[in-house]
Amino acid sequence: MWTPYQLFIAVGMVITGSINTLATKWADKQSAPGPNGVVHAFDHPFLQAVGMFIGEFSCLVVFQIWIRYQKWTIKKDPTKEVNFGNQKFSPFLFLGPAVCDMTATSLMYIGLNYTYASSFQMLRGAIIVFTALLSVAFLRQFITKKKWLGIFLVLVGLVLVGLSDILFNSNSQYGPNEVITGDLIILIAQIISATQVVLEEKFVNGKDILPLQAVGWEGFFGMTILGTLLIPMYFIPASSFSNNPRGVLEDALDGLYQIGQNSTLALAQIGSVCSIAFFNFFGISVTKQLNATTRMVLDSIRTIVIWAVSLAVKWSTFQYLQAIGFVVLIGGTVIYNNLAPIPCLDPPPQVQPINESKPEYSDEAASEKTPLLYDTQSITNQTA
Repeated sequence: MWTPYQLFIAVGMVITGSINTLATKWADKQSAPGPNGVVHAFDHPFLQAVGMFIGEFSCLVVFQIWIRYQKWTIKKDPTKEVNFGNQKFSPFLFLGPAVCDMTATSLMYIGLNYTYASSFQMLRGAIIVFTALLSVAFLRQFITKKKWLGIFLVLVGLVLVGLSDILFNSNSQYGPNEVITGDLIILIAQIISATQVVLEEKFVNGKDILPLQAVGWEGFFGMTILGTLLIPMYFIPASSFSNNPRGVLEDALDGLYQIGQNSTLALAQIGSVCSIAFFNFFGISVTKQLNATTRMVLDSIRTIVIWAVSLAVKWSTFQYLQAIGFVVLIGGTVIYNNLAPIPCLDPPPQVQPINESKPEYSDEAASEKTPLLYDTQSITNQTA
């Protein structure tokens, strides 16, 4: 039976995670006048990505406040023990993962401009496939037959969701080609996200760095690098790619001006930034108070919520093919994470000697930077 606090963080994770995707899509559907006075659609994926990293960076601010508070309480009570994790690491350890996160997030926001919010959330499940393949190639990990079955089902689910977008897009403001492009961009982003996972597992795991601090440092690098890149993007012509009035890769000034002219757009952006910060907190709290399996289930519920809201506000129409694809996708995820017994594929049980210590595993090792469809059961205890 869950305690009131556990119920609070579980509901909080679902709500804030749903708000993040829905608020971003809501902003994409807004229009506002630019500096030239012409009303046009808000199309600023790179600016939105910077906002997301600002939200992640706020986790580092909260972490520093927490550390100082705990040190103050220790001065009052020297017997108190607090785990601060490893504080002697180089922050540049997160530079590589942050670059991957920055690139993947920017691509996903571009893709979200051209496809449905529900499909966006479902297609993110592709990370389980690419993470497994990259882990075999670069980490020399072994994938069992059961996991391969899970990967196959995830692929089938992704194909069904993609076909649904192609065959039934009459309610979309974009044609089939644009929707296909959006879906493909999101899938490409998952390859980069999977690369981020592999880099973190190879270079970050085992460093005893607390998750909230790790999220904050990646947010800092993403915010700093992408924020700086907005300057050259302001001058790079990209009329065939960008829909902003000046036809450049990103017109941040135009985007900021639009936000200032449209209160609904401003609310959507604030909701996106704040929700990612709270989602990180709730997600890490869920893995600590409950477990990563529960977190995976909650993420599936989040997808259903996003789907239901998209249907309710008529951003999309119900398609049976998408529903079947989602069920198959969840089934593959469950099998991959070894949550459903399959006698013919499960390894025989091993007897643990009484005097032999059992290796420690902890779901606390999962953080928001650990994709929810990744096999968090196999990550060793880092955060104790």
